[in-house]
Amino acid sequence: MALGLLVGFVVVGVFKPDTAFSSGAYAGGTGAAAGAVADVKFDIELGDLYVKPSSIDVPRGAKVVLNVVNKGAMDHSLALEGRDEPMIKPGGSTTINWDALTKSTQAWCTVPGHKAAGMVLAVNVQGDTAAAADHTTGAAAASNSAKIDANAKPAAGWKAYDPILKPADGNKVHEIEMRVKESKIEVAPGVQQNLWTFNGTAPGPVLRGKVGDIFRVKLVNDGTMNHSIDFHASKVSPDVEMRSIKPGESLVYEFKAEYAGVFTYHCGAAPMIHHMGNGMFGAVIVDPPNLPKVDKEIVLIQSELYLGPNGEVQDLTKMLANDSDGAAFNGYFNQYAFQPIEVKRGERVRAWVVNAAINDELAFHTVGTIFDTVWKEGNYQLKRGGPDHGGSQTLDLSPTQGGFVEFTLDAPGNYTFVNHEMRNLSRGAAGVFSVK
Repeated sequence: MALGLLVGFVVVGVFKPDTAFSSGAYAGGTGAAAGAVADVKFDIELGDLYVKPSSIDVPRGAKVVLNVVNKGAMDHSLALEGRDEPMIKPGGSTTINWDALTKSTQAWCTVPGHKAAGMVLAVNVQGDTAAAADHTTGAAAASNSAKIDANAKPAAGWKAYDPILKPADGNKVHEIEMRVKESKIEVAPGVQQNLWTFNGTAPGPVLRGKVGDIFRVKLVNDGTMNHSIDFHASKVSPDVEMRSIKPGESLVYEFKAEYAGVFTYHCGAAPMIHHMGNGMFGAVIVDPPNLPKVDKEIVLIQSELYLGPNGEVQDLTKMLANDSDGAAFNGYFNQYAFQPIEVKRGERVRAWVVNAAINDELAFHTVGTIFDTVWKEGNYQLKRGGPDHGGSQTLDLSPTQGGFVEFTLDAPGNYTFVNHEMRNLSRGAAGVFSVK
C-alpha cells in the first residue's frame, strides 16, 4: 500500500507568534497605534492527516492572518466553525484572514472524517481561561449516536442481502463498472447510516473468476470526496491503479488473477479506516483449480458497526478506539436471524467467508455440524474424505482474510452460524440456516 494511503498523525507543540511581529512591527509596514493590538500572522501546514502546528496563541482582539499550505496528497481546508473556506489542492496554498478573536476556539479540515482523524487547529486566545479543546467528550458524542435495539425487527417488506453466490461466468475477461455512491442505508432495524459505497451497497458487489482471468474495473467517483479502490487479489502499482480520484473523475483498474483466493477489496483513501469502516469493502473470489461442484454456495462478509447519529456517517473516533456498536454479516445486524438462509436436508453447502472488519477477528462456526472441507488463504487446510477422517469446527480469519468451508445439515431444524468471538456473536454477527 502506498505510504500516502496510510493515516498519519503528527504531534506538535504550541506555536507562538514572532515577538517583533506581534508587537506591531508587522501591520502593512506601519507601527500599531498606541493601545491597539497588532495583527498576528502564522504559517500553517496541512498534511495527511495533520495540522502543523496543532495549536497557536493569539492576543485577545488581534486579527489573524494564516498562510496555509497543503503538503498532503489530498484536498484539504482549514475553517473556523460556521465559516466556509475553499479547498486547497495538493501543493497549493492560500491566505485566510480572521477578524479579532476574543474567545478560544478551533479550526479544522472540513473534509468528512478529517477532523476526527486529527486535522484540528486549537486557537488559544490569551487571557481566555477556556482552552481551545474539543468540548464534545467521548461520552457526549456517544450520546448522539444511533442505538441498536436488539429486540427490534425490520419493517414489513424488508429483504435481506441475497447471500447466494453464482458460479463464475466462464469469461476470461470481466469488465465491471463500480460507482462510488453516498447512500443512506439501514444497518439495523430502525438505524440508518450515510454510507460510502461501491454501487450503492455495503458490502459492494462480489466479483468472481478463475486463475488467469483478467478483471477490468472502471471506478467512477460519484461522491463528494476523494476515493480509491484496492483489490487484494491484484499485483499492480499502488501509485497507479490504487490512486485516489476526485469527485467526477474515473480510472480503470486492470489486473490478472494470478492466484486463487477469497480476497478483500476496499477504498484506500485516507483515512483508510474511515472509508473502509463506513461501507467501502467487498470480496473477489478467484476459484481454486478443479473446484468440485456443490449443491449451494453462499457468501458471508463480516464487518463492524461504529454508529454515528442516525442518518449520518459512521464514527471515526470509535473506529480508532476499536469501540464498535455491533457486527454484521453482509452489512446488516443479525439479518439472517430475521430471514434465515434456506438449505435442503443433506444438501452440500459451500460457505465462502470474508472478514472485512477493520479491527476484529472472525471465528466462523455453525452450530450442529462439522466442516469436512476447509480452504483458507489459498490452501486446503482439510479435505473431505481424507485418510485421517478429520473435521473442523471453526474457520479463523483475521481482518481482510478469507476462505471457504463445506458441510451438510442432515436433519430438519434451525442451525445457527456465528462469529464465535463471543462479544460479536451477541452483537449482530449471527444467523440461521433453516432446514425443512
